[in-house]
Amino acid sequence: MVQKNEYTSKVVEECQICKNPHLESVLFLGYLPPVNELHPIGQQPHEQPSYPAELLCCSQCHLVQLGLIVNPKILFPKEYPYTSSTTKILRDNFAELYDECKTIVPLTKDDLIVDIGSNDGNLLNNFKDNHKVLGITPEEIGKIAISRGIPTIIDYFSPDVVNKVISEHGKAKIVTATNVFAHIDDVNEITELIKKMITPDGIFISESHYLISLIETLQYDTIYHEHLRYYSLHSLQYLLNKHGFEIIHAKRIPTHGGSIRVYAAHIGEYDVKPSVKTLLDAEQKMGFTVDRLRQFKNDIIISKLQLYELLLTIKKSGKRIYGISAPSRASTLINYTGLDDGIIDAVVEIKGSHKIGKYIPGTLIPILDESFIFENQPEFVVIFSWHIADELIPKLKEKGYLGKFIIPLPQPKII
Repeated sequence: MVQKNEYTSKVVEECQICKNPHLESVLFLGYLPPVNELHPIGQQPHEQPSYPAELLCCSQCHLVQLGLIVNPKILFPKEYPYTSSTTKILRDNFAELYDECKTIVPLTKDDLIVDIGSNDGNLLNNFKDNHKVLGITPEEIGKIAISRGIPTIIDYFSPDVVNKVISEHGKAKIVTATNVFAHIDDVNEITELIKKMITPDGIFISESHYLISLIETLQYDTIYHEHLRYYSLHSLQYLLNKHGFEIIHAKRIPTHGGSIRVYAAHIGEYDVKPSVKTLLDAEQKMGFTVDRLRQFKNDIIISKLQLYELLLTIKKSGKRIYGISAPSRASTLINYTGLDDGIIDAVVEIKGSHKIGKYIPGTLIPILDESFIFENQPEFVVIFSWHIADELIPKLKEKGYLGKFIIPLPQPKII
């Protein structure tokens, strides 16, 4: 992430990619707290910031984007609580990325792989035994990667950091940015820095939430201030072409409820795989016009009301409702729908989570150790990581949970 010190927040008045000043407002989820600002259980409620969550659409490059950019120091504090290695689907995804990578670009033991937003080293762990690796992340969680033998620069991604990488390690054969390429302000500057950092035959690999998945499965809960942009392949192509890259391979992947992985290289350096045209054609056929996005907004409203109806029936019967897992997306869902500690008694996280002992942002809903649901057996639990419900539910049953599961999206239901 690039560090910006000159503002607290910045209103988006032109497209973040193409600078088109004519942006259409398509959705407003209200004022949401920073998803990583978690306060200790027992702390007296006090004034806390919240920021407008509005989606804007650019007709020129098709980028869907947030209407406000919040200072990354607020969004990504040094005590950032997220660790990607705790999620099996991400571990599997990065292992698969490495296997796929080797079929697209020839790699040697002397090639350098740099991961921007490397977190605890989950991705680079797949590369480190056979190649040179280097992580870049602003959070203290980077120390976990260092303890695993993965060299890591604990700093925001910036021109100074890029110069440091090149002078001390040389240029990279592969640069990855998974679940961060949509998080960083001034994406044109970032793309130029990545271009500077890779070798002439280097590859840039990005993974981002995919706009089409967002619409198809009603994932309004992935809209929060870390996510500045919601890419389609068309908007990514526009951005990368603008900076002398071309997309040589693209695919949909299941992470975070539906993402897109894109391989880009200097124009003309590699053959373009058929997957690129296939996905572009599919997007064109689906259409992601302003009218389609307005239908998305209406679908969100209906889903919110359906969730109220389901929870009302449960609460009227005197049953208890807990939540399972506290990902960032849970903060959006809880705050947008207005859930509080009178509706959700507590949310539980797996043992060792940095979020245990805190409140869900913007609420007094406590985050407790997962053992609480096995000891107290609430009649219902809401799966806030609903996109991996198929992974979570069997584990919870195996550990002894006997109640029922509420899946809040896309259409609320009880299992």
